[in-house]
Amino acid sequence: MSKVIAIAGKGGTGKTTFCGLLIRHLTGEKKGSILAVDADPNSNLNEVMGVPLPLTLGDMRDDMLEKESKEGLPAGMTKSEYMEFMFADVLTEEETYDLLVMGRTQGEGCYCFVNGILSGQIERYSGKYSYIVVDNEAGLEHVSRGTLPKIDIMLLISDSTRRGVQAAGRVKQIADHLDKKPEIMKLIVNRATDGKLSDGVLEEIKIQGLELLGVLPNDETVYLYDSEGRPSSTIPEDSLIKTELRDIISKLNI
Repeated sequence: MSKVIAIAGKGGTGKTTFCGLLIRHLTGEKKGSILAVDADPNSNLNEVMGVPLPLTLGDMRDDMLEKESKEGLPAGMTKSEYMEFMFADVLTEEETYDLLVMGRTQGEGCYCFVNGILSGQIERYSGKYSYIVVDNEAGLEHVSRGTLPKIDIMLLISDSTRRGVQAAGRVKQIADHLDKKPEIMKLIVNRATDGKLSDGVLEEIKIQGLELLGVLPNDETVYLYDSEGRPSSTIPEDSLIKTELRDIISKLNI
């Protein structure tokens, strides 16, 4: 079975950039086949990875609804069968990883049906990949709804503020009460000045009962790449953040 790594945390903490850097590290180390899942409706993992926005599950849902209302689905084909047929167009195959984007729907209604398709497809393909890396939305909706399979590792991303750590603590509380509680759940603090945390932030980490895995420095290179429209996951290997990232990942033994 695949090793499932879920990235979680509130928006603006750099979790998608971290997710992209993690994927690049795994591919660079030739750790095995990887499925990257952008489960955030505000999809931008593709930008971090440097690929065009592919057809999303939200697009697929809207296409099905439009076809169903105007001309009907192909004869003898159920909704589930049609979505299964369309799924091949949604799964983007890159050279070193595959990408699946949840996206946001333009139509009315919830994602319940799409969640079901996503859950089924991830379960179906889980044996094909060595790793499934999931960039979650700010909450844990996909996890709490059972969209994702068992989670081996959940990495909580925070910025270097007490409020950021408190937000990570709330995510931990949600995860602690899930039926599919992650086997490993650790905190990574991002964008720390000089790679160091204040005493107040360290105190808050203890208050929230979080286990600190590592600290990533505020790296100007990430900002420069983003402002120039270059994928931030492709920053040089000797950059501050990638150097620290390698040390953090080594602690996870993945």
